[in-house]
Amino acid sequence: MGVHDAPAWLVPAFTRNVTEAGGTASPDDVRRIAGDLLERWTRPERHFHNLKHLVDVLARVDELDEEAHHPELVRLAAWYHGAVFDSAERKAYANRGGEDEAASAVLAREQLTGLGVPEKNAQRVADLVSALVRHAPSPTDIDCAVLCDADLAMLATEPQRYKSYLQEVRAEYAHLPVEDYIRARVRILHKLLARPSLFVSPLARPWEEPARQNVSAELQRLEKEIAKLEAAEAERAAAAADTVVDGAAASGEAPAAR
Repeated sequence: MGVHDAPAWLVPAFTRNVTEAGGTASPDDVRRIAGDLLERWTRPERHFHNLKHLVDVLARVDELDEEAHHPELVRLAAWYHGAVFDSAERKAYANRGGEDEAASAVLAREQLTGLGVPEKNAQRVADLVSALVRHAPSPTDIDCAVLCDADLAMLATEPQRYKSYLQEVRAEYAHLPVEDYIRARVRILHKLLARPSLFVSPLARPWEEPARQNVSAELQRLEKEIAKLEAAEAERAAAAADTVVDGAAASGEAPAAR
C-alpha cells in the first residue's frame, strides 16, 4: 500500500485530530505534515510496520476509544508510534525491532508544536509513543493502555492473518540469519507470555485468549525449529570430528583426545 493507495479518510482524520488537540496551523500545513507521515509509513522496506498497520491500529483505537480520556491524542500517537523505522541489523531486533520510539516521540513533539498544538498536548503524544518501548501501561493511564492494546491487537487476530503477520515481520528482517531471528523471536514470545495480561483496557480483554493461543502456537513451532537447527549443528560437528580422526588414521598419526 503506497501513499496514493491511502484511504481517503486518513488525512482529514489527522487534520481533525490536530485541531482537536489545539493545533492552530493552516489546513495546508497540517496536510503537509500528514503527507510526510504517509511517506514514512509507505517506504518499501516496511512489510508489516507499514500504512496498513497504521490503519489497523487506528481502527483498533476506534474500538476502544470510549474508554480513552483524550482519544484525539491517542490517535495522534498512533500516527507517530512507528513514524521512524529502521530494520537494519544495528537496531537489534532482539531488543525492540525496527520501530524507533524515542526518535518517533521527538518527531511527534517537534511536528505537533510546529502545527500550534500546545506544548502540554504535544508532550503527552510524545510520552504515549515512548511508552510503546515497553508496552507495559499503568492500569490507571487508560489512554496509554488503549494505545498499547491497539498496537498489540494483531496478536489476537485469526490464525491465517497471524500467519501473514509473521511472514511480513520476517520479510522486514530478511537480512538477519534464520537462527538469529528465530532465537530473538523466541525471547520476545517468552516475555509476552510471562506477562500477567497482554491487554489492559477493559474493552480489549476479550483479545487475551486468542492472542495467547497464537503466541503459544508460534513459540511451540519456533522451539521445534531451534531443536532441528541444534541437531543439524551437532551432526555437522560430529561429521567434522570424524573427518579429523579418519585423516589422522590414514596418516598413521594418533588422533588427539576428544
